[in-house]
Amino acid sequence: MGKKYTDSVKSYDRSKQYELAEAIGIVLNTAKAKFDETVELHIRLGVDPRQADQQVRGVLVLPNGTGKDKKVLVIAKGEKADAAQAAGADYVGAEEMISRIQTENWFDFDVIITTPDMMGMVGRIGKILGPKGLMPNPKSGTVTMDVAKAIKEVKAGKVEYRLDKTAIIHCPIGKKSFGVEKLSENFNALMEAVVKAKPAAAKGQYIKSVTVASTMGPGVKVVYRA
Repeated sequence: MGKKYTDSVKSYDRSKQYELAEAIGIVLNTAKAKFDETVELHIRLGVDPRQADQQVRGVLVLPNGTGKDKKVLVIAKGEKADAAQAAGADYVGAEEMISRIQTENWFDFDVIITTPDMMGMVGRIGKILGPKGLMPNPKSGTVTMDVAKAIKEVKAGKVEYRLDKTAIIHCPIGKKSFGVEKLSENFNALMEAVVKAKPAAAKGQYIKSVTVASTMGPGVKVVYRA
């Protein structure tokens, strides 16, 4: 760990849970990198990720966006391709885009949106897209006939949250430059979505712990009252 990180850890009590505004304030004070650090929310849940009926996954558009301008690739043809162009997609195409990803290892985009009829083609590169978290999925709204709406949501700050193998959700809630108020609004929106997504099969305490942290900074525990 570097000196900045070590100094940051000394500036607060890591064992203590802080009220939201104070916790985010600490995160902002300990975000000392020269770039506008991303602030992330980490939620440990009381579920078993190995069980299919205890998965937690969803999407939402954060009230204040993510602070990141996401590049969108749309795999579509005909009218849907035209609609994608009009809605502000960064790249639009079909076979030629699939080929470019396969042969050139091209990944100058953050999200792929496609129409259901094109999934057979996109599926051919599933082994390439899957490990990078880029495979389109109906649950995340990236396989849809309404490509224009999907593009606008991504550009507006849509995030996908999902459980990892250790029963933790990691999700960005904005940038350091947002300040306490906007980050708090995004925090509350994401927490509300995760609480609503509680599986019926989940027993006992659902929200185990909540932590906020910047890209390069230490985590700060947050008091969360459901």
